[in-house]
Amino acid sequence: MSASDSLGARPLTAKRSGALAGRMRVPGDKSTSHRALILGLLSIGKTSVEGLLESDDVLRTAQACRQLGAAVERGGQGLWNVRGVGIGGLVEPDGVLDFGNAGTGTRLMMGVVGGHPISATFDGDASLRKRPMRRILDPLSRMGAQVVAEAEGGRCPITIAGARHAAPIEYRTPVASAQIKSAVLLAGLNAPGCTTVVETEASRDHTERMLRHFGAQVDVAPQGEGGRRITLTGQPELRPAPVIVPGDPSSAAFPIVAASIVEGSDVVVEGVMLNPLRTGFLATLRDMGARIEAVNPRQEGGEEIADLRVRASELRGTDVPAARAPSMIDEYPVIAVAAAFARGETRLRGLSELRVKESDRLAAVSAGLAACGVVHCVEGDDLVIQGGNGEVEGGGEVKTHLDHRIAMSFLVMGLAASRPVTVDDTTMIATSFPDFLDIMSGLGGNFAGATSR
Repeated sequence: MSASDSLGARPLTAKRSGALAGRMRVPGDKSTSHRALILGLLSIGKTSVEGLLESDDVLRTAQACRQLGAAVERGGQGLWNVRGVGIGGLVEPDGVLDFGNAGTGTRLMMGVVGGHPISATFDGDASLRKRPMRRILDPLSRMGAQVVAEAEGGRCPITIAGARHAAPIEYRTPVASAQIKSAVLLAGLNAPGCTTVVETEASRDHTERMLRHFGAQVDVAPQGEGGRRITLTGQPELRPAPVIVPGDPSSAAFPIVAASIVEGSDVVVEGVMLNPLRTGFLATLRDMGARIEAVNPRQEGGEEIADLRVRASELRGTDVPAARAPSMIDEYPVIAVAAAFARGETRLRGLSELRVKESDRLAAVSAGLAACGVVHCVEGDDLVIQGGNGEVEGGGEVKTHLDHRIAMSFLVMGLAASRPVTVDDTTMIATSFPDFLDIMSGLGGNFAGATSR
C-alpha cells in the first residue's frame, strides 16, 4: 500500500439549505499550478508563483520537483519560489515519486523524465493505481524512453528509464487529451529539432501558453475541423518567469451549480479563468437557462479571467454535444447534478473519457444518481437524465470511489435535495479544493457529520 492511502474515511452529509449568498474565491487553477512548478524546474534560476493551488495534488508535484533537483519553497503571503536546474539538468530521484491522487502531475512528469537520461519510479494511491498510463508510455517509448517495470495494464507503480538521447517525433493523439499532449511536448524539450503533436479535437492549451511564457517556441496551426497541430522547437533555454495562477474553473463549477439550484441564491465567484478551452460547462449551464454574468473581465498570467455572478434559476434540459467534452471533461459530474434539477431531459454525449478518470466517473455518477432517486440511464457513452423540475428526492449515500469530484458534486446535490445526501468519504477533496467545506458553509451551505443525519 502506498503512503498515500493512510488517511481514514470521513463521511459527510449535505442538507437542504436556505439561499446561498456572498462573494468567494476558488483555489488557484490546478492545471496551471502543476505546469508552473514543472516549468520552474526546467528553467535555470528562480521562478515565483503567486496563487498556487496548495492542494495535495499540487504539493505532490512540488515534492517531485524537489526530488528531481529543484529548490521549491513557500515564501510569505502564499508566494512560492522554484529555483530550477534547467533542461538536461535533472538529477535521478532518491526514492519513489509518490503522486498520491494526482493523475495530471504523474502524466506530465512522466513526460519530463522520459526526455532525460534518468530513471524514476512513479506511484500513488489506490485510485491512481487504477488509472491507465499506457497512452502516455507509448509515445514516450517512441522518443527513446524505456518502461523498466509496470503493474498490469500499464498502471502504477511504473519505472521509466528516460531517453539517453531523446528523439523528436510527430504524434497524433488517440483522444483529445491535454495530458498526453503535454507529456509529449515536455519530453520534446530535451530533444533536438521539432516535436509535433496533432489533435483532431483541441484539448486544453495551458502547456502551450506556459511554454511560451517561459521562452519556448511553440507554433500552433489549425488541423482539419476543430483540430490543431502543435510544434515545439526542442532544446530551448527556458527563462524563469513569474506566474500568477488564476481561479480554477473546474473548482468554480461547484459553487456555480449550487447557486443555480438552491432557491433564492445570489453568489459572486471571483477571478475565474475563462480560457475558451475550459468553459464548456459555462456554455452548457447557460444553455440550460442558468443566470451567469461575467463582470470585471481582465487578463492575468496570459489567461482571461472574470468575476462570475450566479443567481438561482429554473433550469431546463439540454443536449450536450460530444464535441464539447474536452472543454468540460472534469465538470460532467456536477453538470449531471444540475440536470437532475432541470425541467425535461438532458443528454450528455460522448463520455468515454469519464471511465478512466480518478474513478470510472460515468459509473460513479450513475450510481450516485440512482441512490438519490434520479431517473436516468447510460446508453453507450451517453448519460441521459430525466430532470425533476426543481425537485430531487435525495436521501442516498453515495460511494465516492476516492474521487474528489464525485464527493463535491453530490454534496452540492444535497444542498437542494428534499432529503439529505451523504457521501462516504471527503478526505480526497483536499486534492483539488482544500477549503471547499469552509467556503460553501460560509455561503450558507448546510453540512453535518454523517452520524447526525
